[in-house]
Amino acid sequence: MQREPGSVSGASGDGALRSQRHSPPGVWAIAWPTMTLFALHAMVGIVDFVFVASLGTGAVAAVGVAHQMHFLAFALLNAVTAGTTAVVAREWGRGEREEAARATRCSVGLAALFGALLMGAIPFARPLVGLLGVDSEVADLGSRCLQVLLLSNVPFAVGMTLSVALRAAGDARMPLVMGLVTNLVNVVGDYALVFGRLGAPELGAVGSAWATALAMLVGMLLALWLWLRGRLILPVGLWRRSLTRLLSTRLLRVGLPSALEMGAFNVGLLLFMSIVADFGTEAISAYLIGVRLLSLCFIPGLGFSMAAGTVVGQHLGADEPELAERAGWRGLFAAVAVMSAVGLGIVLLARPLASIFGAVGDETVDLTVTFIYILGAAQPLMAVEFVLGGGLRGAGDTRFPLLAMLVGLFAARLGLAIFIVAPRFGTVTAVWSCLLADYLLKAALLGWRFASGRWKAVEV
Repeated sequence: MQREPGSVSGASGDGALRSQRHSPPGVWAIAWPTMTLFALHAMVGIVDFVFVASLGTGAVAAVGVAHQMHFLAFALLNAVTAGTTAVVAREWGRGEREEAARATRCSVGLAALFGALLMGAIPFARPLVGLLGVDSEVADLGSRCLQVLLLSNVPFAVGMTLSVALRAAGDARMPLVMGLVTNLVNVVGDYALVFGRLGAPELGAVGSAWATALAMLVGMLLALWLWLRGRLILPVGLWRRSLTRLLSTRLLRVGLPSALEMGAFNVGLLLFMSIVADFGTEAISAYLIGVRLLSLCFIPGLGFSMAAGTVVGQHLGADEPELAERAGWRGLFAAVAVMSAVGLGIVLLARPLASIFGAVGDETVDLTVTFIYILGAAQPLMAVEFVLGGGLRGAGDTRFPLLAMLVGLFAARLGLAIFIVAPRFGTVTAVWSCLLADYLLKAALLGWRFASGRWKAVEV
């Protein structure tokens, strides 16, 4: 591993630094605050969805496609956050607190730069949304929402990266506190800006995008205030020794495959969405409603994924590879149990929930329920992807999850979907069922890789 002149390491500082070594946290210590935060995010998303659903199916589709496009734009940010998790966790596990802080400062600087660059997509919002094949009315409204979301790129990037660094250092509670404030601002903003309440203008569906942008700005300002006041476990320190080419290269070398993975994943999802959209507005609305509703099942997976990345990385930094492997498997078993239970509960309540969360008309409700059933069956397989993929990324082995995603999404999901759609002998339900093949293949590949132990020798 390369280090720069002036970084804190080596014989002269080893004794002091080793005295700062922290025992790696348990999986649950990182998982439960993270799951709580993502649950709050999901509830805010549901509230937003319910507000927008009162405006009609077209508004639901427009906001949904805008958010999907925004996720694609932020694939580049994964080059920073994945590297942040691996490097900060590894250095914190070694006891190199200042090196972890330097990596955090560099990550925040890179995130702000990438967020600013992505704002260059604002003039192209309309043609980007039009790529999804939605009708012109949905595309026009969706592009306006997307433009507002792109304005929040820098606040979102900075806030997310700092939260990722804190979790990698073992503090998942402070990101939860900051998230509580952000979510509260988002909900109040939704109510005010969508319906024109509390003295705010009535902006309709676009108001939900402005509420998100406002919440991201408040979240970033709060995070920076706490950081500058010394309230975070990662100190601010000297920026001039942090924004260096060598440290930036180290972060991006680890994170770039994850950025490619996220970018390709979102492209694949958009292609899959365009196939679904070919079956009509009811089908695409059911798909978007189902994804939002089933995001509740993803919450434990995301929590365990981040926990696995942190714990695996810190154990490797502390030269404890066997404990790192054991933590990964424990996280997987817990995630499978929790995700399966939550998925089952939502499946059992699929029909009333579909109506509550915006499905209008018998056909849309029936399609939404069918899609929920399919995603519910995939929950144990998703748990494997979340946890073992997170563990591999925390170890710095970011290339294999990219490979697994490419094979599963493009070969299995899209390949089978195109095979079904091209001759028009399948239904939208058959297309949705291709998700099961995708997740099954990815689970098998990631399980094999983690069991092989090759990730233990990856240099970060």
